[in-house]
Amino acid sequence: MSVLIAIPARYASSRYPGKPLAELKGATGQSLSLIERSWRAAREVDGVDRVIVATDDDRIRSACEAFGAEVVMTSSDCANGTERCAEAHDILGGGFDIVVNLQGDAPLTPHWFIEDLITGLQKAPKAEIATPVLRCDGETLSGFLNDRKAGRVGGTTAVFDANNQAMYFSKEVIPFTTREYDDQEETPVFHHVGVYAYRPLALAAYPSWPVGPLERLEGLEQLRFMENGRAVLCVEVHARGRQFWELNNPQDVPKIESMMAQMGLP
Repeated sequence: MSVLIAIPARYASSRYPGKPLAELKGATGQSLSLIERSWRAAREVDGVDRVIVATDDDRIRSACEAFGAEVVMTSSDCANGTERCAEAHDILGGGFDIVVNLQGDAPLTPHWFIEDLITGLQKAPKAEIATPVLRCDGETLSGFLNDRKAGRVGGTTAVFDANNQAMYFSKEVIPFTTREYDDQEETPVFHHVGVYAYRPLALAAYPSWPVGPLERLEGLEQLRFMENGRAVLCVEVHARGRQFWELNNPQDVPKIESMMAQMGLP
């Protein structure tokens, strides 16, 4: 199966304008932009035929071409990363069996998360979209809860059924639990990792569907699939000792830099 990784990136963001070009310092002290670190993460994934950055902004295009990335310019009308990936795939002429949307705010995404995601979709021929979920430990859950108490949007959480079909995604922490957990203890909460793998037909249909009330309320693009009766496969991935966090707010920069230092990531 041929696989395309598209990294959608936009400059305008209500929470963090210019986020793709934010600099992150690694363990060696080297500063690289968020988009370059995401591109480097994509290039570590085995079994991928092509990696592109999809953007509508010339500042991002120039920065990406400077470090050697292939860039596809898309419309500024794209409402989210899924729509941008759909347009980029169409501009390229299609032809890929699986399109992966690696959002450009998750530079700590290990390559095996994406490899396991691709394998999960390949093994589920009836599934049209798949996305990874990672069981939270007590420390991660505490971070989510603290973000919500402070009025910040932290990670997205997911609940799914016995067949790993998504039941709901939310920026609130679900399922509700009052228990306190030790830092390394497993919890019943799953962190949704912001990566998607689509089959081309479902991806091409997505922009034509109306935005539903749940997508509008939560601001989560994957809910459009669910609101239009399409099953979303949740693929559980494992950290293998690796720390994971997404850059959602400016306050996340020092947290991610600290994680990179602890893991020795350059």
